[in-house]
Amino acid sequence: MPRHLLVDLSGHGYGHLSQTAPVLNELTRRLPGLRVTVRCGLPRQTLAARLAFPFVHHPEALDFGMVMDNALDANPEKSRQAYRQSHRDWPRRVAQQARRMAALAPSLVLANVPYLSLAAAAGAGIPAVALCSLHWGDIQRHYFPEDTDIHGQIMEAYGGAPFIRLTPGMPMESLPRAFTVGPVARIGRDGRRELRRRLGMADDEMLVLAGLGGIPFAVPVAEWPRLPGVRWLVPADWSTGHPAALPWESLGLPFIDVLRASDALLTKPGYGSFAEAACNGVRVLHVPRPDWPETTCLVEWLRRHGAGAEISRRRLQRGDLGEALEQLMGLDLPPPPRPTGIAEAADFIEALLRSPETSTATSSPETMATEGPLVATEGPLESAARETT
Repeated sequence: MPRHLLVDLSGHGYGHLSQTAPVLNELTRRLPGLRVTVRCGLPRQTLAARLAFPFVHHPEALDFGMVMDNALDANPEKSRQAYRQSHRDWPRRVAQQARRMAALAPSLVLANVPYLSLAAAAGAGIPAVALCSLHWGDIQRHYFPEDTDIHGQIMEAYGGAPFIRLTPGMPMESLPRAFTVGPVARIGRDGRRELRRRLGMADDEMLVLAGLGGIPFAVPVAEWPRLPGVRWLVPADWSTGHPAALPWESLGLPFIDVLRASDALLTKPGYGSFAEAACNGVRVLHVPRPDWPETTCLVEWLRRHGAGAEISRRRLQRGDLGEALEQLMGLDLPPPPRPTGIAEAADFIEALLRSPETSTATSSPETMATEGPLVATEGPLESAARETT
């Protein structure tokens, strides 16, 4: 019988998908008969752009991470209320999700990184593994240290499964079963000369790709001054109107190929953007996220393995980027790191899938001690997730 992998992804931006997709693509290459079900609040077309294999999509959110006001700013008060609401009847919520998971009958659950998914897998007796550069226990404790009961429930869920910690990543010293693998990043096609010729660029012009991930953030590109020798590729929702800028989507190329062909990336600290830029040999100009606890490890890793410089949010809004770009291009760029984490993570997950303990026959819904019907209901996690996108 073919194995069935249930993948539960956080929809908190695109980072969790960008971490998981290369590993899944490698797994399905090795195991062509593998069935994959993806549960995630991101649109199917967003998933399909990254996943190179057939999959079943269940459009639901099992976590929200943090409620975001925009791509850079978390909303602590709304997030606090969402965490408290979602944990108000935690055992019942876990039991309901365990019953739903058992009905899907996966051989293995891969979570990046909803802890409700891991708790439900434990309740259903289904093997599970987590993969991420962070976990929501550290994030929740950073913002809400007084909510110790909630933190305990989160960490109990994470502690019940092995955790593949990606590089760069937060320390995760409190997880007894965490182990570290290398970076996970796609490598783009080398089409630099072709793209520059298509755009009619001179040899001494600089091509800068911009984007802040999957959560909206308004940038008034049309009001930016014209920087001599700089061309911009920006997201379509930044509504260009600038003589030296156009939407990167209009090129009809995969994002990773556009990144590989660029001289620099303008972004925020985030796993996907930093890892992919460094592994493709692209410099990074980043806007600070001082309250986000993952920022420090990402920036420190980029300094060692790539080239990065910080620009203030005020300068971003004004388009006052000329001096920072000049300094960035003057930095030494080390040899790109290899994305060894793809194969390392795939090795571990493949071994779990090939284990006799992971069969397609899991606990049936009738044997689960649960409350509530086997239906897709919207709870506080799902409603809060809508505020992040």
